[in-house]
Order: sequence, then C-alpha cells, then structure tokens
Amino acid sequence: MAATPVVHWMGQATLKVGTDLHKQNRVKLMGRFRDAANPCPVKSLLFVKGGDDTAINDSDIDYTFKQESTFQYLFGVRDPGCMGIIDMASSKSILFMSRPNPAYQAILGKIQPPSFYVARYGVDEVKYVDEIPAFVAEYDPDIIYTMHGVNTDSGIVVAEATFSGIAKYHVDKGRLFREVYECRLTKTPAEIEVMRYVVKASAEAHKAVMKSCAPGMMEYQLESLFLHHMYFNSGCRHSGYTPICGSGPNSAVLHYGHAGAPNDRQMQDGDLVLVDMGAEYHCYDGDITCTFPVNGRFTADQRDVYETVLAANRAVEENMRPGVSWPDMHKLANRVICEQLKQRGFLKGDVDEMMKVHIGALFMPHGLGHLLGLDTHDVGGYPRGTTRSTAPGESRLRCARPLVPGMILTVEPGVYFNSFLLEPAFENPDQAKFLVKEKLVAFMNFGGVRIEDDVLVTETGCEILSCGLPRTPAEIEAFMSKS
Repeated sequence: MAATPVVHWMGQATLKVGTDLHKQNRVKLMGRFRDAANPCPVKSLLFVKGGDDTAINDSDIDYTFKQESTFQYLFGVRDPGCMGIIDMASSKSILFMSRPNPAYQAILGKIQPPSFYVARYGVDEVKYVDEIPAFVAEYDPDIIYTMHGVNTDSGIVVAEATFSGIAKYHVDKGRLFREVYECRLTKTPAEIEVMRYVVKASAEAHKAVMKSCAPGMMEYQLESLFLHHMYFNSGCRHSGYTPICGSGPNSAVLHYGHAGAPNDRQMQDGDLVLVDMGAEYHCYDGDITCTFPVNGRFTADQRDVYETVLAANRAVEENMRPGVSWPDMHKLANRVICEQLKQRGFLKGDVDEMMKVHIGALFMPHGLGHLLGLDTHDVGGYPRGTTRSTAPGESRLRCARPLVPGMILTVEPGVYFNSFLLEPAFENPDQAKFLVKEKLVAFMNFGGVRIEDDVLVTETGCEILSCGLPRTPAEIEAFMSKS
C-alpha cells in the first residue's frame, strides 16, 4: 500500500501529518449533508474561503499568516488567498489559489504549476481564484452552501466565500456554518494524533521553563525559553496565543502578557509564577498552564492555594465522561474550591448556601475550560438554540454541551485574589457572611493559581493529554530541585 502523502512535516523527528487527515474531515462533513433526515440536493457545492495576508497598519509588512481554521480543517493549505469547493455529486475537492505574479519569483520562490499543489494537498483539482465564476457557471449547481455565522466566543462574523456573479445562484448561508462546527466539535483519530503531538511539545517546553526559572529573571525570559524549546525541539513555529507569564500579583490577571503588560516584571524570591502557554503545529493548538514557586519551594500559604486548585482540577477530571454536562463540571469545580477554601480558613458557613450566591465566582471569574483544536478557543460550544447562562462565572463558559467522545477540552480551574471582586463582596450581605475578611485582605497581593490540562473525552471517561507534568507541590519541588 502506498504511503499517504505528507501535507505537513518540519523535518527530523517532528510529526508527519498526512493529507488523509483533511480528506477524512471532508468525508465527515459530506456525511452530514447527505444525512437521510436532511439531504442536500445532488448538485450542491460547499464553498469556503481561506485566510488572507493582512498588512500591519499602513505598511507593506504583513502580520504572520495563519490559515482560517475551517479552511485548514478541510484543505490543510499553508498558502493565503485561497478558496475551496467540495462537489457533493462527485465528492471531489477543488482548491482555488491566487494566480501568482511572475514578478514575485525572486521574492517568494519558484512558481509551481497546479499539479504540484494537487499532490501537495491531496485534492482532486487545483485552479485559480479568478476561474471560480466560469467553473460554477459550467457546473450550474442547484445550490451553493457558503459559511455565514457568528463565532460564539469572539462575536466576530465568519468571512464568507463569494465571487462575482454569485447572486444569480441559490445560496444557503447558514447550514455549512452549523454543520462544519459540529464536525470540528469532535476530533478524528488523525486529528487526535496531531493534538497528542502538540500537547506533548507544549508540556516538554513547560518543563524546560520550570527547570530554568530562578529569582531575578524577567517574566519574558520564561516566554522566550518556551518559544525556543517548542520550535527547536518540536518544529512548532508559532504559539497558539500570546504567552502569559505572570509572577507575583500579575498571576491574578487572567490574560496578562498583552501588549500593555508584555511579561516585563522581574520575578522575586518568594513569588509564584503562572505560565499559560501552548505550542501550535499544523494550526492545531496546545494550551497548558503551570503555576510554581520561582525559587522552587512553596510557602505554606502558596501550598494552601495551590492544593485548593489541584483538588478542583482532579475532581473534574475524575468525573469527565460521555453524557456529563460541562456546566455541571464548572459547578463541581466551584464547589470543590469553596470546600477547600473553607477548610483552609478563607470561607465560613454552608457550602450549599455559598453556591447559591456564587461565592466561587469571586475566586474563579472565568469558565472552567474550553474546546481545543484548530482554535485555542475552539468552535462548537454553543449550538443553535443554546442559551448562555447569565450567572457569575457560568456566563464565561465557552462550552455548554454534554460531553461526547472525541471532544478535547481544557480543564483549568483557578483561584485568584482580586480586590475589584472581593471588596464589593465584603459590602454585599448575601456574600460577606461567607467571607473571612481578615484573611482575604491579607492575600490581596498574593496573585493567583491556575492549573490547566488538555483532556480528551473517551468512550468510558477521559485521557489527560498533558500528563507527565509535575503537578503536586512535592512533584514540582523535586523536579525544580534537579535544575
């Protein structure tokens, strides 16, 4: 049997990703359109748009290109400026690329013929984007399905594929968006193989950071170590998102590391540091958070907060299985956090009553976790007809579905001490009665702890893809002592 053509490989011992991954994704999508309950017309075209190069402000320098995620899912194409069509009658895939300008050969390299890209990407035909109107006119479809919809995480409308003259055809703008997001919700075995690879690459880079960390270093040096390790050792050229390396009080800032706070604090002896970073390979993302003491030794207070979060993390992972509601897992994490904080003297009173007034959200103001794949916050968390909760904390959930095999989600409970959340609660009689104010005030500059794993839902439970990281305080101290 001939080997599957490789669509992505970074050489040496990096993972070879075959074109079959994307062919299987196309077959999966076509199956939904052929479903007996709602079959599409035979002469149907599925029409998707790839990503485009984007200039930095008014310059002639572009932002680093990342392929549009659904286009990547179906075609696996590195190049910008493409479109793709799936012919439902023949099951053929046709890739349309920007027609190259011969004058650019000195800048971008040799111009390859369409046959080169047929082999490279495992599609049936390759044409140029300017040929789409003639191709569609000759085909004369009964219907064209384009993607139009709103990403429930960002609120941004998906860029819809179009061409001159499309208005003369019958176009459905909604179904493709819904069907492909349902496809992306669960991963195929080939996708899971890529996810295993990129999560392992992320975990190994986190371990390298942990080994090198020391008082006096800058936060950005941890970021630099991570980015170097994932690229040099695993061929991951890009990270999936802006790295977060928050030390001391910065560890309570959920998305620290942004342009206005670029991981630029010097880490002090006695600080905790929270590092949330993930590698990217073939556009698939890892997403892992580790929290550890900069000097390699937990104080008693740091251990109390860390073990609180670890208990919530493990309670969720022990209960993840098909059929379980993800919002219920969020509530479980909140309950465990409240129980642990009560045991450790931060809270008082009945935990059931705490849950009614959302005490957990004072310490974990974000959702428990999110779907993970081609986007760090992957799609499919809120299918049509699902209502987002308005409750504190729960309103931040990026997924509100029952778990099914093949889902990959992050499990990332956290406890943070933020004055802007706790001080109003001290004045709220419904919440203040549960808060041990003196102790909480003493922790206002503590920062926070988050522990994040990447977890695959299996037929019988779950598999922690990010296993192998030191997670208990004893494991972390032993690992860092060998640095």
